[in-house]
Amino acid sequence: MTPRGAAHDDPLATIGHWYRTPLGRYVAHAEAVCLERLLADSFGHYLVQFGAPAQFAEAAATCRIRQRVVLGARVDATAADGIGLRALPWALPLATASVDAVVLPHTLDFCVEAPDILREVERVLIPEGRVIVFCFNPLSTWGLARWWPRLVRRGRRVPWCGAQLTPFRVGDWLRVLGFTLETREMLVFRPPLRRALAPRLDWLEPAGASWWPLLGGVYAVRAVKRVPAPTSLRPAWTRPPALLPGRRAEPTVRRDRGD
Repeated sequence: MTPRGAAHDDPLATIGHWYRTPLGRYVAHAEAVCLERLLADSFGHYLVQFGAPAQFAEAAATCRIRQRVVLGARVDATAADGIGLRALPWALPLATASVDAVVLPHTLDFCVEAPDILREVERVLIPEGRVIVFCFNPLSTWGLARWWPRLVRRGRRVPWCGAQLTPFRVGDWLRVLGFTLETREMLVFRPPLRRALAPRLDWLEPAGASWWPLLGGVYAVRAVKRVPAPTSLRPAWTRPPALLPGRRAEPTVRRDRGD
């Protein structure tokens, strides 16, 4: 996992390379399909995603949120198919209550500051804004794989070096911060073996979803930020909020015709 302030050999950067392996491509596709589904009823001005800029570009493009912003320790401003900003997940360079939705693709898996990250997400989200979290499920063959002797000898590389957070623990953190859990989905019921990607094992996905739904290798959680005071949804015609702190639009001064 990435300690606070670490910049080298960052698992959050390495997972982008893992997503291009056969297993990684399979997981990325399953997550992208799920993300498109979870964003279908979201709208607004800003969708913020931390890391993995290429894997979810098409899924993000289908939602009704106008601008996609990708954050990361090594994100290139031109690589995000939108806005790219270099940032650390526990110190987001974004204004408070400025973002409509945040996507964390395995961000919590590889940072020891997972509660701090969710606290930052709560800060930047508008009331009724949503966070979508993807994590590897320790209660699955993917979770057990980190203890396989061959993987231990490899130094527990990505994705096996994660924090092993259960969906119940992540859900508890979100509830403490005032979020309401809307949905949880389990994905990827094949074991983490390249030969398990063979078409003859396609039956594992529908069978797993029906018969052992808690054992998916990846889970997705969507939660909505609730506030105690009654707050209406922002109308679609309002100006977008200032995304970066300190950059606010000046109000227009209305003058009488007799001036």
